[in-house]
Amino acid sequence: MNQPIRTFVLRKGKMSTAQKRSYNELYAIHCINKNRDILDTALLFGNNNPLIIEIGFGMGRATAEIADKNPDKNYLGIEVHKAGIGRLLWEIDKRELKNIKIAEDDAKEFILYRIADNTVSGFHIFFPDPWPKKRHHKRRLVTRPFTDLLKDKLLTGAYIYFASDWEDYCDWSFKELSNTPFLANKYSAFAERQAWRPDTEFELKGILKKHLVKELFFEKKVFE
Repeated sequence: MNQPIRTFVLRKGKMSTAQKRSYNELYAIHCINKNRDILDTALLFGNNNPLIIEIGFGMGRATAEIADKNPDKNYLGIEVHKAGIGRLLWEIDKRELKNIKIAEDDAKEFILYRIADNTVSGFHIFFPDPWPKKRHHKRRLVTRPFTDLLKDKLLTGAYIYFASDWEDYCDWSFKELSNTPFLANKYSAFAERQAWRPDTEFELKGILKKHLVKELFFEKKVFE
């Protein structure tokens, strides 16, 4: 039986004392239980506000900042690395945020099994692992048919917002999203920086290396 292609590698990174404490004490409050049932987001958040899903939020500072400034939207972050989850839990607690939940899971499987079609108002994919070696390109997140799955989960008019500092991955993602039926580029090519998106830790590291940040903003349309 073929094993699924993972878009991540679980590394045994060290957690700080604060991250460990937050992970242990706050996980049950802000993280989603692990099963494969369709998620009832109205029950989860206690409202019917628009749902934004971030795939791979890293250390979560930008995620928390966006949620803090947009209390009228619900945010669901998917991450596999415990240090980042612990850090975002700390941010949620410090900021007293009520509109963020976390899923510790493989994003592909979580979105496939737990998110209903036509329910998501936006997907954020900020500085994912670029898998730069050619033999690893199959591991890249923004690849069909996964982009087709994201499209299925989006409401009409909802969006996918991608940013990366790896030019080859940006060109790759532009092609994959452009070839996904029912998705349309909001811009003629690469997108302008959305004013509401904060810098991320991975972004700042890329800028220090003189990498050029490029962004994509695609929307779900009714056409074929």
